[in-house]
Amino acid sequence: MNRTLTTTETLAQAILPRRGWLAYPLVADTLLVVLGSLFVALSAQIRISLLPFSPVPITGQTLGVLLVGGLLGPRLGLISLLLYLVEGAIGLKFFAGGAAGYTHILGATGGYLISFPLAASLTGWLATRGWDRNFFTAVAAMALATLVIYLIGATWLAFYIGAENALLKGVLPFLIGDAIKIALAASALPGGWQLVKWLRERR
Repeated sequence: MNRTLTTTETLAQAILPRRGWLAYPLVADTLLVVLGSLFVALSAQIRISLLPFSPVPITGQTLGVLLVGGLLGPRLGLISLLLYLVEGAIGLKFFAGGAAGYTHILGATGGYLISFPLAASLTGWLATRGWDRNFFTAVAAMALATLVIYLIGATWLAFYIGAENALLKGVLPFLIGDAIKIALAASALPGGWQLVKWLRERR
């Protein structure tokens, strides 16, 4: 018997088959959490130099955070990003550009890393309320989550280089890139839901 789609269900939960070991919630949740952390680690290795006036490259890291939050929901999204931080802190080269070590969390840009679990949880919380099933509400959800990243990251950075420099170097260079990432993620999630619905209708 086909499962019906519910508003509180996340896309990952809708896609994941509930057969065999995956029928056990703990096993399924653990798999999603680990896969989510690995996806963010992989996306963090993408580096694009779109802003010649800024020495800071754009990475796919925040795209991974937004997608994992939207896919997994508030609880699993939070845990997945916490696992990601632990993986990077213990020496796995999972941070942006292959960086690793707890010093990156404690350093000037550590606020951005610390914000990731909260941003993913917020995106996931809004996703469980149906915001991920429409492009415009998905954009709004991810824009709010990105704002959380900016607020925490830039505030942390300001203690090292001052508020004005934190804005100029920690926010403004990323606006264009993050707008592109929000648009990509906001297109992917509703598209995924449409695909799930289409497949279930044909079973």
